[in-house]
Amino acid sequence: MKKKRVSVLGATGSIGKNALDVIRADKDAFSPVLFSANSRAGQLASLSAEFPEAKVAFSGRREAAEAAGLDGRKNVFLGANALCEAIAEAGADVTLNGISGAAGLEPSIAALNSGSALALANKESIVMAGALVLKTAASRALPVIPVDSEHSAIFNLLRRQGREGLKELLLTASGGPFRTWSAERLKTATPQDALAHPTWNMGRKITIDSATLANKGLEVIEAARLFDIGADDIKVIVHPQSVIHSMIRMNNGAVYAQLSRPDMRLPIHEALRFPEAVPALCEELEFEGLCLNFEKPDLVRFPMLSLAYDALRAGGRYTIAYNAANECAVAAFLAGKISFTGISDVCRQTLDMDWSGEADDLPSILESDRLSRAASMV
Repeated sequence: MKKKRVSVLGATGSIGKNALDVIRADKDAFSPVLFSANSRAGQLASLSAEFPEAKVAFSGRREAAEAAGLDGRKNVFLGANALCEAIAEAGADVTLNGISGAAGLEPSIAALNSGSALALANKESIVMAGALVLKTAASRALPVIPVDSEHSAIFNLLRRQGREGLKELLLTASGGPFRTWSAERLKTATPQDALAHPTWNMGRKITIDSATLANKGLEVIEAARLFDIGADDIKVIVHPQSVIHSMIRMNNGAVYAQLSRPDMRLPIHEALRFPEAVPALCEELEFEGLCLNFEKPDLVRFPMLSLAYDALRAGGRYTIAYNAANECAVAAFLAGKISFTGISDVCRQTLDMDWSGEADDLPSILESDRLSRAASMV
């Protein structure tokens, strides 16, 4: 069997580390050709030593690359603009984009332009530029395979059930660490509190987004574009156990769900193996003693979700502004500049500005992102 050539972007982050577990467990199926990182240069250097034939791209500080011994090595690309060059040269069959935030957009486009299928954990690529990403993929007959557990679930449910008779998508949310906190108590939440996620082990930004429900807001926008469905046909349900990863409801009343343990290796495995259906090396879900609970999301305590719906319905550049404002606000919260509830205040104030008008090519999308960040600085 020919090995699939795989690039892992954001290789030292949470998604990247889970992807490496999948690759190491299935060495006969995968041949890594590129790893990238923006921090943790030492870990990237270790990957380079473990997989000497793979290229590595480091976009962080040059001094960090030098200290890790990356500078001057064969197959090493350094600098802010080096990643897209490395992607073009890697020749991957599939690129897993696990980069956090808006920084993942250009690498997504570069991967598709290189002829690689895109396994997408970087939801911001679709939130900011869904039409452009999907158009680029379609023009090259390349798949975009979602890696978020929710979108992976829907993607696979729709592959098996088809879209005929589809009524709505049901995205599940864990509710984050503050699900039971009062509105008054949320004002006192610290970054340490927000980073204590009850069911998932993720990076700092996405963990804060889970606490505010901004992550679910971004996923609503992503789902609307990936699956070509309206905002009114996407529902969010809080499910604290994170066992049901999403559901689809059909016109006849039937609901189909994807259940598994909260383990990102499963959707990563399915994306890298796509379109094959090969058993994953993940622990099976046991049903004895399992209890599943469901709640409506509280949009008063967690307004970031309703703001995402507002941005999606408004169209234009509002989803770009939503994403940029959230990234700025989360950074400010982690730096101690604003309160937890201040995150939604920043986003609301930014979205109150005029973001009408389309941004349909990469330069105009990046300019809209820049303007949104300038408007969101705190």
